[in-house]
Amino acid sequence: MVTSDVQRSTADPGPSAGGNSGRTFGPGRSLRHAAKVLPEHVRAHNRSLVLQTLFHQGAMSRADLSRETGLTRVTISDLIAELIEDGYVAERGTREVTGPGKPAILVDLDREGHRIIGLDLSRSDRFLGAVLTLDGEIVARHEASVPADPADILATVIRLTRELVADAHAPVLGVGVGSPGIVDDHGTVLTAPNLRWTDIDLEGILRAEVSLPVLVANDANAAVLAEYTFGGAGDDVMLVRVGRGVGSGLLSGGQPMLGSRFAAGEIGHVTVGTDGGPVCVCGKVGCLEAWLSVPSLERALAEEGADATAVLRDAGERLGIALAPIVGALDLSEIVLSGPSPLLDGPLAEATVETLRARTLAEFHDGVQVRMTEQGEDIVLRGAAVMVLSGQLGVS
Repeated sequence: MVTSDVQRSTADPGPSAGGNSGRTFGPGRSLRHAAKVLPEHVRAHNRSLVLQTLFHQGAMSRADLSRETGLTRVTISDLIAELIEDGYVAERGTREVTGPGKPAILVDLDREGHRIIGLDLSRSDRFLGAVLTLDGEIVARHEASVPADPADILATVIRLTRELVADAHAPVLGVGVGSPGIVDDHGTVLTAPNLRWTDIDLEGILRAEVSLPVLVANDANAAVLAEYTFGGAGDDVMLVRVGRGVGSGLLSGGQPMLGSRFAAGEIGHVTVGTDGGPVCVCGKVGCLEAWLSVPSLERALAEEGADATAVLRDAGERLGIALAPIVGALDLSEIVLSGPSPLLDGPLAEATVETLRARTLAEFHDGVQVRMTEQGEDIVLRGAAVMVLSGQLGVS
């Protein structure tokens, strides 16, 4: 029975799938299958497969689930009973029938039965927090001003997290945090200059404070997960986040790309062009961030006699120069922009598309889309929820 179910399912049955300690942020396909799959890993994988199916397709019968997942009806019945007992799945009445026979009982993810805590630490003036349902809907919001004294920042984050947990009014599945800077795969913020953080084990600190599962990732990496799960992005997508700085999150084959030093997507300090340009805060000349960040754009637009369209098109061209080799190397199908729409949408996005098409192989990359996200300022909060859904339930 176990062997049959493994053969008929498609994802990699790793130990974290559907468990309570995993950090897998996407559905995943293993390049190499293990020679032997342990039974406990098979069960975790099958739980994840059932939850993933219900998450995306909604209420269905046990027989429907068996057909959709390829798992046997006996396995499905066993898993559903377990998931109902754990509080993740609930029965939702019966399906209307017109013919003879007993109507099938429908089951669905209990979307209101648990809450997720999300935090966005990427803003320069305030930290955002939210209580979310399993569907990523925000049911409560809290925020805190960023302290003037860097020594008080961590205590402020802890206090905000506690307030959110207290306002959940339902069992909390976990806490997801999107932080600026470089974050490793254990949730340690290796460096976040804006927060004056170096080697801060934020995941471990918050877990100890609230006694809940905690997952921490770079804010742009969290944002691209929100676009993937809630925004309809494809498996090969890059999200460019423009604010005080410029960063990006990448998915290839539905899997996050973190890099060997956890700095994949850090495009803000790539120099674009050989014609000089503005001096960046890092000290170099002509960094993308010096052209494209919100403060840089606002300064350029405020100059006397500035041509707004020319300023925005110049920034869009610089973005296209930075993105072209990435699109070519990874064969991306989609670029999503996250930031102020009045600045990014229109001339800037148009110039980005034109530059990409001019600098990549038309036969393969003419169809690359550049669009604005529809997630608004909640994109990191909702991405933090996806981190928890994936890490705790294997759902994304």
